[in-house]
Amino acid sequence: MNYPKIFNKLLLFLLLILAIQCKTDKQNALPERPNILFIMSDDHAYQAISAYSDHLIQTPNIDRIADEGMKFTNACVTNSICAPSRAVILTGKHSHLNGKIDNRFPFDTNQITFPQILQNNGYQTAMFGKLHFGNSPKGFDQFKILPGQGTYYNPDFITKNDGRINIEGYTSDLITDMTLDWLTEERQEDEPFLLMYLHKAPHREWLPHKRHSKDYINKTFPEPETLFDDYEGRGSAAREAEMNLLTHMNWAGDSKIPPEVMDELGISPTANWDKIGYKRSVGRLTPGQRADWDKIYSPMIEEFKKNYPNMSKEDLMKWRYQRYMQDYLGSIAAVDDGVGEVLDYLDESGLAENTIVVYTSDQGFYLGEHGWFDKRFIYNESFKTPLLVRWPGVIDPGSVNTQMVQNLDFAQTFLDVAGVSAPTDMQGESILPLFQGDTKNFRDAVYYHYYEYPAVHMVKRHYGIVTEDYKLAHFYYDVDEWELYDRKKDLNEMNNVYNDPAYADIVAQLKESLQELRVKYKDSPELDQMYIDKYKEMGYIKS
Repeated sequence: MNYPKIFNKLLLFLLLILAIQCKTDKQNALPERPNILFIMSDDHAYQAISAYSDHLIQTPNIDRIADEGMKFTNACVTNSICAPSRAVILTGKHSHLNGKIDNRFPFDTNQITFPQILQNNGYQTAMFGKLHFGNSPKGFDQFKILPGQGTYYNPDFITKNDGRINIEGYTSDLITDMTLDWLTEERQEDEPFLLMYLHKAPHREWLPHKRHSKDYINKTFPEPETLFDDYEGRGSAAREAEMNLLTHMNWAGDSKIPPEVMDELGISPTANWDKIGYKRSVGRLTPGQRADWDKIYSPMIEEFKKNYPNMSKEDLMKWRYQRYMQDYLGSIAAVDDGVGEVLDYLDESGLAENTIVVYTSDQGFYLGEHGWFDKRFIYNESFKTPLLVRWPGVIDPGSVNTQMVQNLDFAQTFLDVAGVSAPTDMQGESILPLFQGDTKNFRDAVYYHYYEYPAVHMVKRHYGIVTEDYKLAHFYYDVDEWELYDRKKDLNEMNNVYNDPAYADIVAQLKESLQELRVKYKDSPELDQMYIDKYKEMGYIKS
C-alpha cells in the first residue's frame, strides 16, 4: 500500500475542511451592530484617488481605506447627478420611484430613509456637510448641513439646534471639525452610530485652501489622451453635450480669471452665472483671506493676460485643462487631510475595530476626458464612482471586487449589517456577502436612467444596462438612438458598435435584459412620458 499518497490525500482533505470551517466561522462571527461611518465627497472622480490611479494626485489617507479594506472597481450610480444620487442613497430606490429625478424636482420628505430606520432601531445618527436638498433631514439626532450647494469659504450651515449660522474658515476643514466634535463630545459610548461625513469638495467651482492652492497652482498634470475628442465614433448625444472645457467652462467662476480681466481681454462669459460665480465665492473672503488669495492667483492671472492674445484654440484648451486640474485636485487635498484626521481618531480611540468606514462619491466626473468636465452620462467617467470599504475582522485588507454594485445598494447594506430588516420597496442588494468574498448569485447587470434635459450641459435623456463586459444605452425624447460599447476592448468608449454585425447577438441579449430590468425596477415608457409632461408643466420644455 502507498501510505505517502494516502497521507497526502488525507492531509489535503483536512486542509480543505479547515478552510471551509474558517470561512464559515468568519461569516458567523460578524460583529453585532457595528458603527457606520459614511464618507461621501461631491463629484470626486475615481481617477483622482491614487488607490485607483496615481497619475494625477496622491491621496494617502483615502488610500488607507483601500489598503486596509476593499476596493470596488465597478461601483456606479443609477443617475449621475448630485441630488438624485443622494436621494437614491437615502431611500434605496431608483429616481423614477423616489421622485427626485433631477436637481429641480423636490424631494418627497414623506419617504422613509435608511437613517430613520437605523435611528428607530437604536442607532445614534448624525450628518455633517453637504446634503444638497432639504433643510431638515429626517432620522438624525444631530446635523449641520450646507444650504444647497454651499460655499468653500466662510460658509453658512443649517443646524438642528441653532438655526442658520455662519462660520469663518474653509468648508472641508469645518466639516471635518464638526465630525470630530460629534465623535468626541456628543456620541454616546453605549450605542452604535451612523455618522454621515459629507464633503462639498471637489464640486464646482473648485476652490482649494491656500495651504494647497499655493502648491497646486504651479503643478502641471498629464493630459488625457481623449482631450481633443471629436466624438466621431458616437451619436448626437456626445456631439451636442455642452460640457467642453474650452467652450463651456466659465472663465471667472471656474478658471479664476477676474471679471475685469475678462472685460479687458474681450472674453465673453460662457454662462449667465460666469462672473457671478466668481463674485459669489471669492467675494466671501475676509480682507486678510483675500490678500492671501490674490498673492497666490495674481501671478497666474498676469501671465494669462500677457499670453492670451497669441494663444491658439489648442493652447487655450490645454491651459484651461491645467487650470481646472490645479483647482479641482487642490480641493481634494483638503478632503484627504480631513479623512486622515477622522481615521486617526477612530484608530486611536479603539472605535476602528467595530466601525465600517465607507468612502465614495455621489457620482463620477470628467477630468478632461473627451474634452469634458461635469458628469450626467452613462459613460464610464461619469457613471463609475470610487467605493472603498474598511471593516476590520470582516473585510480582508487589500481586497478588490469587480461586481456591479450601485449607490442603490447602500441603504440595504447598512440595514443588513445592523441586523435590521429592509422595507420591501427598497430596490438595492446588500453587498455584505461581497465584503466576505462571497460573490455567488450577485447581480450581473445594473440599470441606469438620466432625466435632466433640456437643461444645463444639455445631456440627452437616456437609460441603459451595464455589465462588466458591455454597456447598452438608449437616448430618447428628441432622438431615438442606441449605443453599445465593449467595455473590455474599448476602455475609452470611443466606438459605438451597436450596428456592427459582430455584436448583433450581444445587442439582442442586452435589449432583452434591459427590458427585464425596466420591469424589475418598475420603470416604463409611461413613466418616461410622465416626467417629460412634468417638464412641460414646469416650463422647462416648450409644448
